[in-house]
Amino acid sequence: MQLSNNDDDGELSEINVTPLVDVMLVLLVVFIVTAPLLTQVVRVKLPKTEQTEPTPDQHVAVLSVNAEGVPMLDDKAVPLAGLEAELKALQAKDPEISLQLQADKAAVFEAVAKVMASAQRSGISKLSFVTVQQ
Repeated sequence: MQLSNNDDDGELSEINVTPLVDVMLVLLVVFIVTAPLLTQVVRVKLPKTEQTEPTPDQHVAVLSVNAEGVPMLDDKAVPLAGLEAELKALQAKDPEISLQLQADKAAVFEAVAKVMASAQRSGISKLSFVTVQQ
């Protein structure tokens, strides 16, 4: 670093990069230490089984939502406004009832969410999603 004398009142045109280098080295050390922690994964080897058919259950009702968003309870179209009452009637007849929800992949999520909310408000606590293996 050059010392200035009283005769020269010019500005110092050199930038002191030492603090910048110190900060960058500290950030580098922090990233080196934290990077292995971010990529840590729990490895689990799942057992392989043969595909089985589910056991038939007499306490099951099928609730489906078609591509247009219309809910259907056991292949019978039910308006969304009356769905909760229908589900409450099923719950009153059979307290052990469980719903299998099938939604068309073209169905709007809002319709499926409304059907799920109706099922929750009706008091049915067992809800399963049915999917197709590809």
